[in-house]
Amino acid sequence: MNVAPVAEANRIQSLDVTRGLAVLGILAVNASYFAAPWQATMNPLLPPLAVDQSTLWSWFMMHVFFEFKFITLFSLLFGASLYLVGGERIDAERGAVLRRRLLWLLIFGIIHASLIWSGDILVTYALTGFLVLHARSWAPQTLMVVGTVLLAASIALQSVFGLMFHALSPGQLAEVEAQIWAPPAEELERVSEAYRGGLISATLENIALWTQYLVSALLGLMIRTAGVMMIGMALLKFGFLSGKAPRWLYWVALAIGATAIGAIAWQAWLNVQADFEFAHMQTRGAFVNTALSIFVSVGYASLMVVLVKTGAGRLLSPLAAVGRMAFTNYITQSLIMTTIFWGGRGLGLFGEVDRPTLWAIVLAIWALQLIWSPLWLKRFQMGPLEWAWRRLSYRAPVAMTRSIQGGST
Repeated sequence: MNVAPVAEANRIQSLDVTRGLAVLGILAVNASYFAAPWQATMNPLLPPLAVDQSTLWSWFMMHVFFEFKFITLFSLLFGASLYLVGGERIDAERGAVLRRRLLWLLIFGIIHASLIWSGDILVTYALTGFLVLHARSWAPQTLMVVGTVLLAASIALQSVFGLMFHALSPGQLAEVEAQIWAPPAEELERVSEAYRGGLISATLENIALWTQYLVSALLGLMIRTAGVMMIGMALLKFGFLSGKAPRWLYWVALAIGATAIGAIAWQAWLNVQADFEFAHMQTRGAFVNTALSIFVSVGYASLMVVLVKTGAGRLLSPLAAVGRMAFTNYITQSLIMTTIFWGGRGLGLFGEVDRPTLWAIVLAIWALQLIWSPLWLKRFQMGPLEWAWRRLSYRAPVAMTRSIQGGST
């Protein structure tokens, strides 16, 4: 039997719509990492992204509705895709396609992370996928239990890391704070000048930051990502992500997600009241969002399924098109943002844009991708990077343009 990409007529619209929502939502969080030193993205009081009473909304919206939610949502969907592509473990041919797919994703990710943007998630997905693919024949109940345990373990590890701050002396705490929360102005300016200075200096700074990220964060992120991928695979096997679960279950998930958003918003307000104090933000201030984001993500997926099932599919078709071209759109976001903020090949605005202006840029890119994705898919069957990825994964010709008969590969 020849293995081929899914035919267009067999695509699951709720998955495409949810994937489109996820890739757009990720940009709202990533935007600040493109625009300023990473410490400024974490500390809402650090220039150039510092907020005051008039601009607090720009941080609050990102934190409450987007941060951790959409990367978690995308991880759920990636876990589902491991099964959709690879099938059961006894299917050697599909399993080989899946392994090649992950290998090429790793290669694409390394190129993206080193030469375009250090905040790449593709490397993490590829490496984690090589582990999770071995679980794709597990029963959904087993996947859900193991995934939940891994997710809980990652949250516990983060909590233990936070508690370590209480064991530091005042001098040690100040030293750590100067590294990850409020570095000297000279260091912030050095980083900004590197990104504004030209393509070579920006690329070298980007590689240095990515290397630092790999060493310090990849292992912990992989534990969480593996857990979420398993939960996503379980939700697909249960029929939840494809819209086959009972309708009441989606409404329950929506209610739980809304409650989680309320709790996260309350904690965010407490963080504001604490004036974003360093030790507070590293312990109590970060826990609620990290722990409850999974419920918000499942709630967002439920909302998309409900909308599709209630006949809003045509209205959501631009979002589905963004989802069908998620790989292309994700990389395109990086290219657009680095063109705006890096020097050498762009405008060199790194370190010079505030959070409200970032929201304007994000909205403009959302509009662009919601327009260009449907237009592209009217002529082509998939995005250009999707075509390259599938061609390499399946080791066979993959049709790019639409045939006169409207066939699909």
